[in-house]
Amino acid sequence: MLTLLGSLLGFLGSAFPEFLKLWREGKDRDHELSILDRQMEMQKLGHTQRLEEIQIGADVAESQALYNYANHPTGIAWVEGLQASVRPVITYAFFVVFAVIKIATLTSLMGGQGVQLLDALRLVWDNETQALFAAVMSFWFGSRQIAKMRRGG
Repeated sequence: MLTLLGSLLGFLGSAFPEFLKLWREGKDRDHELSILDRQMEMQKLGHTQRLEEIQIGADVAESQALYNYANHPTGIAWVEGLQASVRPVITYAFFVVFAVIKIATLTSLMGGQGVQLLDALRLVWDNETQALFAAVMSFWFGSRQIAKMRRGG
């Protein structure tokens, strides 16, 4: 019986290091897989960042191409004048249309419906009109200020 117990203990003693080795190799593989997962995540993040950089570069190149085209001299004075005046003319036209509609509304309220001037002005110059006016002014003068800051002046 002692021989059988000694043999069993010897067998288990010799197998234990192999089991320990297998367990350690499994842990090492799990660790390597987790490292590879992290590396893949970092590469994915790097690729995403690079794609964003490419997109931003494309946007900048597109804007530069548009501005270069608009600044392209043609040698014909009226064409260059028209190129330079398109945005201001459209802006003035929309402002005139806006003012005409507001004045027509004011006149209609005062003349047709008998509303007093101050009440009519409150109705015509409401919160939505104030917000719209503020947005337009902020756009025009804000874009000028940003352009000045970019130029360093």
